[in-house]
Amino acid sequence: MNKLLETIIENNREWTQKGKVATYIPELSKANPNHLGIAVYTIDNEEFCAGDCNVKFTIQSISKVIALMLALLDNGKEIVFSKVDMEPTADTFNSISSLETRNPNKPLNPMINSGAIVTSSLINGKNGSEVIERLLKFTRKITNNPNIDINYNVYKSEKETGHRNRALAYYMKSIGIIEGDVEEVLDVYFKQCSIEATCKDIAKIGAMLANDGVLPWNGERVIPRQVARIVKTIMLTCGMYDASGEFAVKIGVPGKSGVGGGILVAVPSRMGIGVFGPALDSKGNSIAGWKVLEDISKELDLSIL
Repeated sequence: MNKLLETIIENNREWTQKGKVATYIPELSKANPNHLGIAVYTIDNEEFCAGDCNVKFTIQSISKVIALMLALLDNGKEIVFSKVDMEPTADTFNSISSLETRNPNKPLNPMINSGAIVTSSLINGKNGSEVIERLLKFTRKITNNPNIDINYNVYKSEKETGHRNRALAYYMKSIGIIEGDVEEVLDVYFKQCSIEATCKDIAKIGAMLANDGVLPWNGERVIPRQVARIVKTIMLTCGMYDASGEFAVKIGVPGKSGVGGGILVAVPSRMGIGVFGPALDSKGNSIAGWKVLEDISKELDLSIL
């Protein structure tokens, strides 16, 4: 498996030259666009990796998967989906227009920014500090990495430039979708996006979801099977922004990308995959990471569709 992964990485390195690192969050512009890595973690507790699989990056929108799991655990699906819908979108991940034109005016799904901000607001905690500590604790558990933490340089950069997210949040506050203090909710959101991890870490999250909520390394159930099913379904239909349909056709497994260059994949009953390549395509997905996943899906016949 390691040899296969190394071959796939080398065959796709040229794609890193065809994308661009995110610049709208200034700190992300410092990423090395040539980085490309992959890690695979099977539900049989085997790990394989190749390329830049030990390079840390901020998980950005991959954190939406983690927040959704906690929101569902805390509230149940009826409450969560009364605040945010579960429908795919053809709009960009930070679109405002769909909030105003839809009836009811709730976000289309938990994987776009507006929906993710709502999801974060539903996580239990007496204040923002307690909420982010719960997010970190849960992330450390499902990655089996006690050293997972926030990159505070990226967090500050996000907070200073997150004007579109503020607009989304205050609009949703005005129509009653968000309860509580908007700035506190946003602070949680900026911090969760700034959680730092490697390909190996996110592959383990994928493996837990692939294993229906059970950690492959110790057999502990961390989320109910139904929560794992809901999360994987929303990843499949909504996880790659407005390219989710294309991802489903070409790769055929639940995935979630982030503008830090990561992509989290859960292959049901088989494995989790984490890829990292900070050079992005026009829709905010890792351009080389996508090609790596296309190749591994074909080689290992991963598509569930």
